[in-house]
This record gives sequence, C-alpha cells and structure tokens, in this order.
Amino acid sequence: MLAHFKWKRDPANPILPPDANSACESTRCMNPFVVRVGDDYRLYYSGGDTEGHQRICLAIAPVDAPNCFTRHGVILELGETGRFDSKWCVLPCVHRFGPKWHMYYSGHEGTDLGLQSFPGIGLAVSEDGIHFRKYSPDPVITGDQIEGFPDNRGIAGGGTILEDPQADGTVCYRMYYTLAVGKKNPDVCIDQEKHCAVCHSTDGVHWTDHRLIMSPRRDVPNEDIAVAAPFVWREGDLYRMLYCGIGTRWGYYSISQAVSEDGYAWHCGEGDQNLALTPDEKSPWESQMVEYPCVVGEGDHLRLFYCGNGYGATGIGTAVTEVTDFRQRR
Repeated sequence: MLAHFKWKRDPANPILPPDANSACESTRCMNPFVVRVGDDYRLYYSGGDTEGHQRICLAIAPVDAPNCFTRHGVILELGETGRFDSKWCVLPCVHRFGPKWHMYYSGHEGTDLGLQSFPGIGLAVSEDGIHFRKYSPDPVITGDQIEGFPDNRGIAGGGTILEDPQADGTVCYRMYYTLAVGKKNPDVCIDQEKHCAVCHSTDGVHWTDHRLIMSPRRDVPNEDIAVAAPFVWREGDLYRMLYCGIGTRWGYYSISQAVSEDGYAWHCGEGDQNLALTPDEKSPWESQMVEYPCVVGEGDHLRLFYCGNGYGATGIGTAVTEVTDFRQRR
C-alpha cells in the first residue's frame, strides 16, 4: 500500500546552511545522512569550499532539538591527486558492522566527464563513528557491475543499508545506491540519466549481486530524466522508499515515495500520485529543488532531512509527518 506522507516543513529551515566563515563548508551543505546515537543525532553531510572541493563533515544535535546542530568540521578528507576522490567526497552513508562503523561515500576524480567523473564508492572505518580513516585509496564499489552497463563508470551512494538475518545466524547486508549512467550530452535525458540499484555483502567490504530496482519513468514528468538516492526502510512486512526524481516538470529534483514487499520490485502508483515533497516556489531556500532524503523514526512520527536549491547551496532542512502507523527500523 502506497503511503501518503504529508510532511510539515520546519519553520527554522534551512537548519544547517553554508557558513560563510568556514573554510570547508562556505558554499554548500548537502547529502544529509542522520544516525541516532543515544540522545543525539549525528548528521553526516558534504561541505563545499570556495575552491570547488567537497569533504565529509559532521554536525551533532540533541534529539529533542533537531534543528539546533553544532558543527564539528571535516571528518573525511579528499584523496590524493589522481585518486577517485581527489576533488569531492560526497553522499555519506553510515552503518555499524559489529564493533566498527563503516562510512560509504562517493568520489569525484576531478575530470570533466559529467556523471562518469564519479567512478566509485569508497569506504572509511571508525571505532566511534566520529574519527574515520579510509579503508583503501581505491573504491570498494564501482559502476560497471550491472548487466547492460558493463562499461559504465558513474556511481553514487545516497541510499541506505539494511540487514537481512540468515538461517545460519549470519547477516546479509543490502546497500541501495544510484547507478549514474549519464554521459555528457546537450540532451538532459542522456546527460543526467540515473537509476536506483542494490547490491549485497556479508562483510561490508565486498559487494556482489548488483541489481537495478528502479529506472526513470518516461511518461511521468517529475521523474522522466532520472531516479536516484533511494532511502529505504522497513515497516512491518513492507519496504518503504523515498527517492529523488529529476524530470522535465521542474528540471530539477523532487522527492517521491515507493513501496515494496521484498525490497526489489517497487510500486509507485499511477502518474505523480507518489510525490512526497516538491519545490516550494514561495521559499527562498527550496524554490528550485528538494533532494537527498534521509528518514529517521521519532516516536509516533517520521523525521525527514533533505537539502534545497543548488544541490545544497542553500543548506539542509528538516520536516516531520504525524502519520503514526509507519515506524522506521534500520
């Protein structure tokens, strides 16, 4: 059953705008990924500087004041020249694997190849979820693993990781991510083509069994160009997803929803009835676009974190829904 989420935006939005006085996040705060630890929310995100670089940053807020974040600066630096992440580290996804924290992030190598300049998802590890070190200078996931796209390089995170317990007591992990197959072209449908995908792992390092789970719907104008950033959670026997669509309707991202019984075959309803959050033409910070959703369960409702105009050039905001029968488990 497709849920009809009604999100109430926080009047304090954007709750984490770029900081003009910061050397690392003066131009952009984007790609929010929030984890609750005790009584705090840890907000992992990508901050942009005046030289066009993006690094992974951290901000922390009390759970009872989720629009009052304190910045803690950069926690993951760029790779060396020539590496897959030498220009950008973006789209953090954080999950705990036993005693260690894993952060997956997308790298931009600094070339001028459009979406093909994002050649991999990297891994950083931590004992406390705050101080991270890179597992390898190379990506652990690349964009050439799905049938039909053997020569593709573009790949991006922006999704989630779910745990599937097995009969033998082990755990299989699912990572939802974005397959970015677009190539530079005046036609935006070619230039920005993206699909949602999933892969699997037993150790959080080696990822196999890559599958497409959603593609652009060419007859739906809010997502006829691309679908991306699948944020998935379980609700009882169902899987819920918020994801981004780029379409000719706005020309930029909006946020839609989908439902599944197995996490692989997704249902979006008819037309644009699954739109969950759209740009607000009256808002100075999200009039152009809303994108990169992250959802956390909060008592009897859900809380959404997302970013606005210019891919986070105006910062990160939050919204809540009072729907009481959709509980998140991650």
